[in-house]
Amino acid sequence: METRYAADALRATAEALLRAAGMQAAHADDTADVLVEGDLLGHTTHGLALLAPYLTELESGSMRTAGTYRVVSERGATALWDGERLPGPWLTRRAVDEAAGRAQSFGSGTVVIQRSHHIACLAAYLTRATDRGLVVLVTCSDPNSASVAPHGGLKPVFTPDPLAFGVPTSSEPVLIDLSASLTTNGLTARLHKHGKKLPHPWLLDAAGRANDDPAVLFNDPKGTILPAGGFDAGHKGYALALIVETLTGALAGFGRADPKQGWGATVLVQVWDPSAFGGAESFVRQADWLVAACRTNSPRPGVEAVRLPGERGLALKREQMRNGVALHEDIMPALAPWAGKLGVELPLPV
Repeated sequence: METRYAADALRATAEALLRAAGMQAAHADDTADVLVEGDLLGHTTHGLALLAPYLTELESGSMRTAGTYRVVSERGATALWDGERLPGPWLTRRAVDEAAGRAQSFGSGTVVIQRSHHIACLAAYLTRATDRGLVVLVTCSDPNSASVAPHGGLKPVFTPDPLAFGVPTSSEPVLIDLSASLTTNGLTARLHKHGKKLPHPWLLDAAGRANDDPAVLFNDPKGTILPAGGFDAGHKGYALALIVETLTGALAGFGRADPKQGWGATVLVQVWDPSAFGGAESFVRQADWLVAACRTNSPRPGVEAVRLPGERGLALKREQMRNGVALHEDIMPALAPWAGKLGVELPLPV
């Protein structure tokens, strides 16, 4: 039977742990909120599963506890920030707000962040813009690590390189959250820990054979994660990874060509204001038509109905806000030592 916890209690506990570890209050509040939002939306490898690793990073000094970003350059609709190794959720929320403000002045706004720490679940940032009737793109790469090889290759060059895109409509927004790879580091690590396999051969072993066992990523010689499109059509994910890496590391002027500085992220946030283009009403009319055309599409055999990206996540969030958040079984045991060490009481199940 799954164990559930009130979302507010989880948020308060995460804030208390982060503050007890020395994180500035505003940074802790944003980080806790983004992590819980990840679980609410069903991204269980990128929600509170990250809290214990973040606490480890704080303890080691790899994640800064306080301060603000440094503006490296800015010009009209664009800005480049040095994140100074600050918590990624705090930085990315600031970037969405900044890009939104520039979009409302210039039509579009772009903020790129170099040297951010990890930014957690990208989908968790989208409604911050779509609730204002704005279109938003969030993407990131981590120059500290590589687990995805280019299509046709064996040596990892990229991270999974996630990309999230939010579209306002007259009802629920469309919330797209995908990556340039077939799976993520978080999921493969979790399955490997429990001795489980992936549902499909989404990996390459060191000899270049498609494989469904996450152990190939941890054994020597190591394998890699396949790009989106898989063994046969991975040129698509490979191309997407090149786009993400260009929009992040290349635009930031800090990436894989530089010395590693630890687990983190190079981030791009871009926001568009439809009123600066064809008009807000016309935008929603077009977006609504696309949504209706997809939802009313005749489902193929074995498919109950055609859904929109983010539809399941938003429904799950509503259900979990009512009945409690179902946490993965690994999360509370990972937090228990930190709770004892930092003198924070873990929440009781609902």
